[in-house]
Amino acid sequence: MTTMSRSNFRQNLFAPDAIAEGIGTFVLVFAGTGAVMVNQISGGAVTHLGISFVFGAVVAALIYTLGHISGAHFNPAVTLAFWVSGFFPRKKVFAYIAAQSFGAVAASGLLRLSLGFVANLGATLPLNGHWLQSCLLETILTFILMFVILGSGLDRRAPIGFAGLAIGLTVALEAAFMGPITGASMNPVRSFGPALVGGIWQHHWLYWVAPILGAQFAVVVYRYLSNNFQDVIRDIE
Repeated sequence: MTTMSRSNFRQNLFAPDAIAEGIGTFVLVFAGTGAVMVNQISGGAVTHLGISFVFGAVVAALIYTLGHISGAHFNPAVTLAFWVSGFFPRKKVFAYIAAQSFGAVAASGLLRLSLGFVANLGATLPLNGHWLQSCLLETILTFILMFVILGSGLDRRAPIGFAGLAIGLTVALEAAFMGPITGASMNPVRSFGPALVGGIWQHHWLYWVAPILGAQFAVVVYRYLSNNFQDVIRDIE
């Protein structure tokens, strides 16, 4: 990396939108995986459906809070999908992913400090080690999530103001019905934070590969449905 590129990376990393991505991802992981940990500490008081609700609610709240600042990605798979779609500039991709990763790790570190090493810090692991099953399911789950993001949050034909609700409900729904099998991550850094802080790396690769593949597949499908994105708003500034 040249001196100029390093300078540009630092500038993009400390830009308001990247900082917003870091803060948003911190809140997402802190609330979501925190709910997993508190559920175990409390003997199941939160419940699985409660955990699913927390993940969906925090995503919806963050979209309405930070969407106008950063686009509310909070997910490298989403950032890469928007870049490939042509709706996000390449120069900001690495800064966004770095900020998201830092936010997730900081959240997991604070949870471990405050609650201890509980429930594997909310780490995502394939049920009974069935990594192929989880890889396939995580790909499908992320395809659905990204499809909803493109349709509700990007397409100008969608009802205005409902993107956060639609995306949050999708996250909650997918966490509710598939969380016990895969962890329903759909987000590489949501899995990366607990994995790094807790040292839990079993089959971790699939929580990067599957969400990225699923999101890219959603881009391909929505590109076709929207006439190569000519029917949606294009703004990469």
